[in-house]
Amino acid sequence: MPLQNHANPFGELVATSARGTLMGNRGCLHDADRRIRASFVGKRWIVCLLQFRNRRRPVMSPGRYTELFFLDEATGLAAGHRPCAECQRERYLLFRHHWAAGNPGLAGSPEPSAGVMDAALHADRLDGRRRRTFVADLADLPAGVMVALPGDEVPVLVLPDGLRAWSFDGYGPRLPRRNFVRVRVLTPYTVVRAVAGGFPVGLHPSAA
Repeated sequence: MPLQNHANPFGELVATSARGTLMGNRGCLHDADRRIRASFVGKRWIVCLLQFRNRRRPVMSPGRYTELFFLDEATGLAAGHRPCAECQRERYLLFRHHWAAGNPGLAGSPEPSAGVMDAALHADRLDGRRRRTFVADLADLPAGVMVALPGDEVPVLVLPDGLRAWSFDGYGPRLPRRNFVRVRVLTPYTVVRAVAGGFPVGLHPSAA
């Protein structure tokens, strides 16, 4: 039976047999029976590699962090996570560079600590314990962010030449990019600024 540890772009955790291309965590969210009991613990939400230094352990071990899975980096970022500073060191440094440049008032320096970024990202992704989103013109959004179109709660990936509906298995056929449309942006605002400034978001092969 699939475990409830796959994250969608809304940040929700869902049970599915689909396989992700990245892993991550936001603390220990499960009990001894591997049932999800919390949506997050703490402010450190990260995206990790599936394999790193031959480390192996049972998924959802008692008392250990809950292994979460993402379709791709675009999904992880939209869900409110950032690249891991250990297993994704180069991606983390690149993300930090663009995040700091796009959010100088929050960063405080060109090389903010992980704690500074995590605190800002936590405030950006949640309003209390509810998901925080914002509304923007589709024309103003960079490729690599996730949105929800008006009247539709299906997550959609923004690309230069169109849109792709998201699913746990991959992206659907290309849809026209209607730039005049106002959309609900799922990717946190400070991350959108990092992407707009040049951070290259990793995408599932189905987005090609």
